[in-house]
Amino acid sequence: MMWAAVILLTTLLPSTSMPASLSLWELLSFDSFAHAGMFCVLCFLMIVGFSKQYTSLTLQRNPVRYSLLISTLFGVTIELLQYFLVYGRHGDVLDVIANTSGCLLGIVFFKWIYEW
Repeated sequence: MMWAAVILLTTLLPSTSMPASLSLWELLSFDSFAHAGMFCVLCFLMIVGFSKQYTSLTLQRNPVRYSLLISTLFGVTIELLQYFLVYGRHGDVLDVIANTSGCLLGIVFFKWIYEW
């Protein structure tokens, strides 16, 4: 929960150094790797938390599926908030791709650490 709050705070703060144009090469930028890294950690922590909790058996039995769904929707929601509400920030499809890639990488790390 705290990590999600950190992501929300850092992505919704106004920024003065946003790029004016978009290109596919920006997917390989530091910003994209930062997005992927934050969402990798988020999805990984969510999977671990869901698999170790005992309140909801649905979450415990399907932690990867629900973590991917929730963290991806969280990333899309942040980009929509940036696009429509936050002055000085711009929602970006490439950021959604980076966020989702980070979520998928978090699943790979979870499988690598806990299952392989």
